Amino acid sequence: MLSRRQVILRLALPIIGGMTSQNILNLIDIAMVGRLGAAALAGVGMAGFLNFMAVGAITGLSAGVQATSARRVGEGREAESAVPLNNGLLIAAGIGLPLSVALWFMAPGIVAALIDDAAVAREGTTYWQGRLLGVVAIGANFCFRGFWSGVGQTRVYLRTLVTTHVLNVPISYCLIFGHLGLPELGVYGAGLGTSIAVWIGTGIYLTVAWRHAQPRGFLHGRGRAGDFGRLIRLALPNSLQQALFAAGFAVLFWMIGQVGTAELAVATVLINIMLVAILPAIGFGLAAGTLAGQALGRRAPEDARRWAWDVARLGGIWLGLLGLPMLLLPSLLLAQFLDDPGLVALGRVPLQLFGAGLLIDGVGIILMQALLGVGASRSVMLVAVSLQWLLFLPAVYVLGPLLQFGLIAIWLAMLAWRGLQTGLFVWLWQRGGWRHARV
Repeated sequence: MLSRRQVILRLALPIIGGMTSQNILNLIDIAMVGRLGAAALAGVGMAGFLNFMAVGAITGLSAGVQATSARRVGEGREAESAVPLNNGLLIAAGIGLPLSVALWFMAPGIVAALIDDAAVAREGTTYWQGRLLGVVAIGANFCFRGFWSGVGQTRVYLRTLVTTHVLNVPISYCLIFGHLGLPELGVYGAGLGTSIAVWIGTGIYLTVAWRHAQPRGFLHGRGRAGDFGRLIRLALPNSLQQALFAAGFAVLFWMIGQVGTAELAVATVLINIMLVAILPAIGFGLAAGTLAGQALGRRAPEDARRWAWDVARLGGIWLGLLGLPMLLLPSLLLAQFLDDPGLVALGRVPLQLFGAGLLIDGVGIILMQALLGVGASRSVMLVAVSLQWLLFLPAVYVLGPLLQFGLIAIWLAMLAWRGLQTGLFVWLWQRGGWRHARV
């Protein structure tokens, strides 16, 4: 029989591997785009979060699919565990298609309203339009991630995601710089290449699910009355949270842009490094959500509580080690993405601040994902959105555009925001109101 530690690692490591491959390739994209100049890098940074905000309306489906599938497995209803996936795919297509079309035409105006520099706005618009071609596929892929995580088969997720992202590198490279007979599209090629890779991933997910998930009801299971509405109820708060989280970072980029283009270019790199660094926390958190959700399905709430803390302790070790290179070698890390020594110097201290707080932030992310996994998405949304929009962003506006204190002050505010958020998620988990969440 596997130990609790082995169970956690068996679930978490494939998720971490798959998500790490995704964000490492995002960093490769950033490195390639960085060769096109500071304006391209700054524009891609802003557009990336605008796209994150756009897909937030459907990526929240992942939490709903995972929570429901995990609970069905724990209840012994495995033949219905893919019904949430079926419903999620319908919602992803129904929302994602009109959303992507509308935003394609609205993109120039939205980006221009947020960025004063015409060159940065032009680059950001073209990149975002390339990414918008993959919105529906992103929504579908997040539904698949939630399903395979919920039923405890995360290796399927790992294999599919790694294959997709390995293909993304040559596709984007050739489209950015015009190789193998393809046109030289610059930043639009980076966005288009990512969208093509995402659609390839959707095709792989569909093929694998068709072969292996039909006994669980994939594409034919009807489930029970209220399943569709229940999924929407679970997914909506998380979708809103994801959209507002990304919108908050778009506002953050706008504020940093008021400080300077150099600061905006450096912030693009810093935040992308941050998104890679927190992946182990998300991976461990998804494992915690699955294990806690299945335990609640077995009517074992105390075991569910223990699983989250077991995962947090194990994940904390990883995150503490991961923060050390940022503390000790910040200039070396930044030099991989920034050619200008002045830009490297500008980002050194903010990167060290992030590394110092990574363990605390990571524990908060693990508990947040655990809360989502047991169906407490509304509580998570209220904490995350209120702290970001009512505390962090007003503080950044004062420290940045108004007082011009620069990136160090902004990253200190971020450290305080994430620490407070962790404290509140600890309190929510210990209070135990999630034990009564209906899934």
